[in-house]
Amino acid sequence: MKIARLLVAVVIAFAFNAGLARAKIPVPPMDDAAKLKAEETKAKAAEAAKKETEQLAKAQDRVVERYKKVQGKAAPATSAPAKPAKR
Repeated sequence: MKIARLLVAVVIAFAFNAGLARAKIPVPPMDDAAKLKAEETKAKAAEAAKKETEQLAKAQDRVVERYKKVQGKAAPATSAPAKPAKR
């Protein structure tokens, strides 16, 4: 008797989950206002990404210039590295 109830419960649970897996909420169609807002958001995101890229490039240039100044004052450049001795 317990096995039969368990089996029925499993079958009902499986059927319920299978029905939920197939159910999909339809996507509402976009009206003109929603399309316009989406385009504006996309344009703002692209502009922000461009601005961030420019700021990153400027920061990298500053770091390179600082590195060149420090390396130029710290030690003169050598022409070739020393070759290791053969054993």
